[in-house]
Order: sequence, then structure tokens, then C-alpha cells
Amino acid sequence: MSALTDFSAPVPANGYRWWYLDALSDDGRYGLAIIGFVGSVFSPYYFSARKKGPANPEDFCSLNVGLYGATGHKWCMTERAKRHLDRGATHFRIGPSSMAWEKGTLVIRIDEITVPFPSRVRGEIRLTPRVMSQEDIALDPNAHHHWRPVAPVADIEARFDHPHISWRGTGYHDMNWGARPLEDDFSSWVWSRTALGDHAHIVYDRILRDGSQSGFALRIGPDGKTHSIPIPKKIELGTAFWRMKRPAHADHSVEKITTLEDAPFYTRSLFHTEIDEEKVAVFHESLSLERFTNPVIQKMLPFKMPRRR
Repeated sequence: MSALTDFSAPVPANGYRWWYLDALSDDGRYGLAIIGFVGSVFSPYYFSARKKGPANPEDFCSLNVGLYGATGHKWCMTERAKRHLDRGATHFRIGPSSMAWEKGTLVIRIDEITVPFPSRVRGEIRLTPRVMSQEDIALDPNAHHHWRPVAPVADIEARFDHPHISWRGTGYHDMNWGARPLEDDFSSWVWSRTALGDHAHIVYDRILRDGSQSGFALRIGPDGKTHSIPIPKKIELGTAFWRMKRPAHADHSVEKITTLEDAPFYTRSLFHTEIDEEKVAVFHESLSLERFTNPVIQKMLPFKMPRRR
């Protein structure tokens, strides 16, 4: 189990490794997204350090937490230096928070402070895979960047003291890693995923730095094997406050578009559509590396990402 999410794997200078999960409650009232970073790809501090030469990714680590729903939106992303980091094959601890495999369940313990308005987020999330995959997919022609859908369908139990909420639902867990900064090889990307029983549908659509487009769509079955499927037709979810474009893919009409995160270079959304005659909720993200590298945006990011040395 732990080999699928090896928290101790080495990360090269200027590289990155992240562990991602998202989930939606069974009643649709709550959602979450969590990313553990070694070499935070969206860090203004890491971006600046890389411009000066080879930078140690372990000096730029964070646990990004987003909570959504009936109790409001909570956002945490405090970056911490290497002295706050402890990681092994089955665990990743950064400051007071951690991820760890325990008897086949990924347990995330959170004790963080929100920004820009401080409040505590403290609780525990337990992700138990329903489907597991060992597929390793290169995201660029030179295989500098990789993705693995570790648990494309999972059961989630979330219990928080702050805010005081508790729920169960369906979730997803993957990991990405790379030997170079994202902005060196990508101009933008769009990603989405949904669960249909014990199957998952995932779309990756990237525009590379040379302007070429490279996308794929997968169906992952209960055995964890990936099967290529036609990419659904391209649609637009519209823009929000920061006017980020949100291209998406769906063959049927889209309903109930909810903006979960709206940043100058990144959006996370939830929308509903139909796949295989089933109504589904789809997690979606849109990322612009062109915007991320803009000097003005780089100066804005520390307000959302404080740093502890």
C-alpha cells in the first residue's frame, strides 16, 4: 500500500512532489481539497529561489487545505522550511499537520490557520481506497512530469473540531511529481475527475510551453486499470472574479457550476453533468502558468501563502 504513495521518495533540486485528495459529502453539502507539497509548485518563495539557482524543494513545503460548503469557505496554505519537515515511506509531517498510511487508510491530521483572515482549522480525514491504481503516466513528451491516480475512487470520513463538522462521502487521491518547475514545460492545463460507482472518469488537457496541445481521457475500473476513452467535447464554464478562463470537457449539458477557488492563476470548480446516463458531480481545475509567472501576481501570492522559516 505505502509504495503507491511513497512519502520518502527523493525530489531533485527545483523539482516537486505532491499528494492530492478531494471529496464531496454524500448529501452534497460539503467538500474539501487537500494537497501536501514538497517543493510547492505555486510558492512565490520557491519561484524566487529557483531564479537564483538550484533550490532545495524540502525548504518549500506546505499542506494546502480547502474546505467548502455549508459552514463557509476555509483556506490554509502556510509554507514551512525543511526544519519543520519529517517524512518517511508511510508518513509526511509538515509543522503540526500530517498525512500517513495507517492499516490501508490514508489519514490526514490537520491543525492549520486560515488566511488572509486567521481562524483555526483542526480535524482528521480518513480516506480508504475503493479502487487503487499503479498506473504511472508521463504528462510531457520528455517525461519530466508524472501523474499517478493512486485511489481514483475512495470512501471519505471527515471530522473537524474547528469548524465543527462531520461527514462521510466519496473521494479521490492522486500524486504528481516532476524534475523541473511546471512553468518550464507547460503553459496551462485543465483537469477534471468524477466517480461513477467503482469507476472513475478523468480528463487531462495540457498546453505545452511550445504551444502544442496534449490531452487524454481515461476510465479507471475497479481493477485499477486505465482505459483510454474519447475526450469529451470542449465547453466553457465561464469566468469568475479574476477572469480566469475555465475550459472543461463534457458531452452533455452542465448544471450547478460552483466556484470553489478563484485565484489570479488558478480555479477549482464543481459542476454537474451526465456520464453514461448517470448524473455526476465533477471536480475541475484550470491552471495558467503564464499568469503564475507574471511579476505582479508573484508579489500578490505571499498574502495567501505565509511562510515559516
